[in-house]
Amino acid sequence: MSEENNIKPYSKAIVRLLKGTVDRNNSVWNDIISYQKEIQDYISVIGLELILKKNEGFAFVKQFELEDGLTLNLVSRRPVGFETSIVLVVLRQILEEFDSNPTEIQSLERFITHTEIKEEVELFFPERNNIVRSIKDLDSCIKRAEELGFLKEVKRTDTEIKYQIHRIIKEKITLNDLQDFKNKLQEYV
Repeated sequence: MSEENNIKPYSKAIVRLLKGTVDRNNSVWNDIISYQKEIQDYISVIGLELILKKNEGFAFVKQFELEDGLTLNLVSRRPVGFETSIVLVVLRQILEEFDSNPTEIQSLERFITHTEIKEEVELFFPERNNIVRSIKDLDSCIKRAEELGFLKEVKRTDTEIKYQIHRIIKEKITLNDLQDFKNKLQEYV
């Protein structure tokens, strides 16, 4: 029997999901929609769950939590560091405020410039004597948020970068996480 016969019509979608988030512009998006049940059945054997947000236009896999709160450790967790965490929490809060205040001409996407991110986040960074280093640190945190898939560059000029805040941030940083951050910030102050 040929090994090729074992390849399913949704195999490419599973491989792509195992590599990271898939958005509606990806070539396998329709396969994920069409074969949602089959994909879930397949990946559940190795302790993964398909998270599909059709309206928001993305899908990803998440590890099942075992009874003791642990996982099978199939998907690696990457520490992001304190400063990058602040950037992510601020972006999540901005998206939450955007979603809670609908306007008549509201789009589904929240866009933000590099400068606006810096202005929002600078309040949480400790003051340093070396301003150039602080700016570089903040720039690298924003770049890291982009590498992690929470920001998507949509326009670049000589003086500014415009990003879209990816809605997956709502799945990765929950409202409980936001509240925990606010509580810790209050304790710190």
